[in-house]
Amino acid sequence: MFKPLITSLAVILGSLAMVGSALADYPERNIQGTIQWGAGGATDNVARSLTPHVEEILDTTIVLTNRPGGTGVIGMNHVMQQRPDGYNLLIGAENPQLYPLMGLADFTYDDMHTVNIIGQGLVVIAAPADSPFDSFADLLEHAQQNPNELRMGGTGAGGLPSTVHAMINAVDELDVRTVTFGGDGPGITAMLGGHIDFMPLSLAAAGEQIRGGKMKGLAVLTTEEIELLPGVPPITEALPDIEAFLPWGPFWGVFVHQDTPDDIKAILEDAYEQAVAEEEFVEFLHNFGAEPLNLRGEEAQQYLDSWQSVTAWSMFEADAETLKATPEELGIPRP
Repeated sequence: MFKPLITSLAVILGSLAMVGSALADYPERNIQGTIQWGAGGATDNVARSLTPHVEEILDTTIVLTNRPGGTGVIGMNHVMQQRPDGYNLLIGAENPQLYPLMGLADFTYDDMHTVNIIGQGLVVIAAPADSPFDSFADLLEHAQQNPNELRMGGTGAGGLPSTVHAMINAVDELDVRTVTFGGDGPGITAMLGGHIDFMPLSLAAAGEQIRGGKMKGLAVLTTEEIELLPGVPPITEALPDIEAFLPWGPFWGVFVHQDTPDDIKAILEDAYEQAVAEEEFVEFLHNFGAEPLNLRGEEAQQYLDSWQSVTAWSMFEADAETLKATPEELGIPRP
């Protein structure tokens, strides 16, 4: 009678020992990293610059794969459907915090575990180098005189360009056609080919092209000129009332399945916290017009909640009719 019980206990204890050993050895194989935007964009640049530091800390290889589409929904959904074992990471941007608002998906980053909020970027409204516009004020005036003529690059509903467009329309009117791409990178390629007239972009993606003379900056989404783009006016020169929405910018983070064991979550959080603090990576962020945040735990959650509140209510006040739900209906408090 007791022999089966003893055998069962032995099996259970053996299984627990194996689990403990697996956690102690994590990671014992390559980690898959899904980038929810296309190659060459800001999220891709940040991910590929940070990952070597994490690989060295964890003594493993992180295989990065771009899965763009659906304003990042495809990449995030892929990771959420993988086993919660810590071997599938999402390297994403800010967009999921707006999915329910835009009717794109019924999940946000609240449905994953935040490993690290890496940093926040600045935004520049960029145009081809040979653009007839030298400032955003010039472009805005032309657009108002010629509605629906200019082509603006976009990345889908809830993406950075559409959010900036909503902020502009909250205080003025910018009537343009939107051409949608799978991320900053394809949009920049289209701009260099003369297929679009302008595009709001993260400075992390567009800075080198502007400083290299291949594109020009029409405005930065700030209240003052910035050191990295001398001569590019702050957007408040053309739209003083937009100051109410500033400061604002995109952010990047690393996330893992919500049900990942706590021990593995802690290992990942420690590794990414150390990697983001590396001097070489901090210098990379500064050179690309971004600042490190390096947030984990409660601080990361507070940041996500604050960003969602400011952005969702800005979009609601700008153009409530295009939203599939209101911030109030989703329980998003006013900032």
